[in-house]
Amino acid sequence: MSKSEGTPPATTRTGTISVQVPAESEQLAMLRALTETVTLMADFGIDEVTDIRLALDEVASALVLDAVEGSVIDCAFSFDDEAVQVRVASVAVSDSSPDESSFGWHIVATLTDSVATSQDAYDAAVGGYPTVVDFRWVRGGSNE
Repeated sequence: MSKSEGTPPATTRTGTISVQVPAESEQLAMLRALTETVTLMADFGIDEVTDIRLALDEVASALVLDAVEGSVIDCAFSFDDEAVQVRVASVAVSDSSPDESSFGWHIVATLTDSVATSQDAYDAAVGGYPTVVDFRWVRGGSNE
């Protein structure tokens, strides 16, 4: 039997899941639940799932608190065998959101491999400042 006949092809588990919810604190539970489901389905360990969920909760909470009334939180998870990348976007009332000197931001920076924020100039069409926070969790990173 040749090696190719007895060895299944290598597979990489990948996926992208995204959701939009109203930018309201009542929706944070939905984002937490989705985070847990996605990361468990991506085969992350329970401790990793907890940390990723906490990081998402801190980011989404900060964005909800400064969100333009009637706007949405757009959340996307991309994952593979090595990491999960999370992108959380909203439209902020202020031009300094989120507060990177806050305790919540410190938690996110501690729990994740990397975190970055970008904010566009005021957009009259949406009534605020389009804001994006990206963070990445690497499996087996320094947090274990």
